[in-house]
Amino acid sequence: MSQGWLTLSERELLRVGRRLRVVEQHVRLPNGLEVRDYLRFTGTPYVTLVAQVPDGCLICERQYKHGPGRVILTLPAGAIEPDEDPLEAARRELLEETGYASDGWLHLATHYTHANAGGSLSHAFLARDCRKVAEPNSDDLEEMTIELKTFAEVLATLCSGDMPLASDGAALIQALVVLGSIPAP
Repeated sequence: MSQGWLTLSERELLRVGRRLRVVEQHVRLPNGLEVRDYLRFTGTPYVTLVAQVPDGCLICERQYKHGPGRVILTLPAGAIEPDEDPLEAARRELLEETGYASDGWLHLATHYTHANAGGSLSHAFLARDCRKVAEPNSDDLEEMTIELKTFAEVLATLCSGDMPLASDGAALIQALVVLGSIPAP
């Protein structure tokens, strides 16, 4: 496992602004095998927020998501605008979607949504001691309700499948490590 795949050529198949780009690549694997029609895609980078109020509860959103095709519980999240720093996007999204703000921010990690095909980058953040400073002012396509849930309630929802976004699960696990609930590796 000493080397990666070599891209020999690439052809763009689809571009929808910065929301989606699909390319077909001709790649050579380390064992010499060549794949002429390998598909990769990239989407808009986004932030996922584990936002905690002073009593330890997490700020969650209940809303319809068209990917799963149903109403689910999610963590606050949203797209990073062009030339926007991920932390700036996290602050903006928390305020817009929930009406909460925080002065205690920690970057948890950056995740790819799809290991081989690329996908989008999700920047996970922990926001501590969040306080309500305004009413939500989201221009999202979905209607949402804000719910404050204990970590145990959120983890139960994650395990039941009613919080099905992988970026939420990854962010929650990393937050638990940072908060000392799961031993650090």
